[in-house]
Amino acid sequence: MGRLDGRVALVTGAARGIGRGIALALAREGADCVLNDLDPAQPGVADVHATAVEIEQLGRRALACVGDIAAPETAGALVAAAVDAFGRVDIAVANAARSIREPVVDATWSNVLRTTEVTQFGVFHTCQAAARHMVGRGGPGKLIIIGSILAQVPMPTSAAYNMAKAAINQLCPTLAAELAPYRINVNVINPGAIDTPGERSFASEDELRRTGARIPWGRLGTPDDIGHAAVFLASDAADYITGSVLQVDGGYRVGMTLAP
Repeated sequence: MGRLDGRVALVTGAARGIGRGIALALAREGADCVLNDLDPAQPGVADVHATAVEIEQLGRRALACVGDIAAPETAGALVAAAVDAFGRVDIAVANAARSIREPVVDATWSNVLRTTEVTQFGVFHTCQAAARHMVGRGGPGKLIIIGSILAQVPMPTSAAYNMAKAAINQLCPTLAAELAPYRINVNVINPGAIDTPGERSFASEDELRRTGARIPWGRLGTPDDIGHAAVFLASDAADYITGSVLQVDGGYRVGMTLAP
């Protein structure tokens, strides 16, 4: 018997990395899943339908929906598709993000805008659409925002991403206060250095190995680590937790205070 039996979860950015890890973790605990990501026909985009197949192999139902979550109508259509297919949305995970790294002095506005419209506004659209549905049925519900320790750690060349993650960390308590009367929990998970295809696009194997060795836990995080945290926040065990930030980083920030 799973902790999320009979529930319906919506996950954005679910084709690979953290989003895929979260979706699979929720499915293993009994949730049926509605998955969103970009059109896999675009260069470098993983196929969200593959994640849906993996979930169905676990014995759960899955629906893959292609679309750009930066557009508010995509989030609305995603929730509508979930309701049409499965009757409701109990859990929404706003995970989709984009990172285009460049120094501020060299930044191209189109890159800054694209990073922000996915990483910040896409989260807002997802939370708004899911919350409207949950409020409309009188609650309860679970909203989980995937942030980053870069909301607090000022990584160079990542200004647009950093400020977008800081913004959604602030969205969490604001939304939690608004939705508490409906018993809709809103929480953030801030991952640290996680071994994902996205992270590997910015760092070599040796750089990733050295980063993992510097983390107090002795390794990089995995999408499963974030998936376990998401399952907890989506479960009844987290009923009295809202407006909180759960840092899942293997002690990364703790290590910043330790002697070398």
